[in-house]
Amino acid sequence: MPAGKIAEKVGEKAPSWIERILLPSLNEIKGELKAINARIDSLDDRMNTRLTSLESQIGSLRNEMNSKFEGMDYRFEAINTRLDSLEKRFPVIEEITALKLKIADIEKRLALA
Repeated sequence: MPAGKIAEKVGEKAPSWIERILLPSLNEIKGELKAINARIDSLDDRMNTRLTSLESQIGSLRNEMNSKFEGMDYRFEAINTRLDSLEKRFPVIEEITALKLKIADIEKRLALA
């Protein structure tokens, strides 16, 4: 048989032989790829759900912290107001103390006279 005829015969038989051996393996690989894709999609969905939950918790924590900081701002404002009030009273207290000392001095002088 000439070489060309042998190649034709092998070429005709090779596809059916290759199909019988490779197709089941290719189908199996295709099925495994679909399963892997499904698992990846499932993981992606779970990660998105967890990220959304985490973002929500972070937002809630941010709001709580901002609220507490605002509360602290109000307290500091109240403390500043009280300190300002005390600072205004110091000169009056100093003047009263000076007057008390003068009165005590006058009382001593009157007692000696």
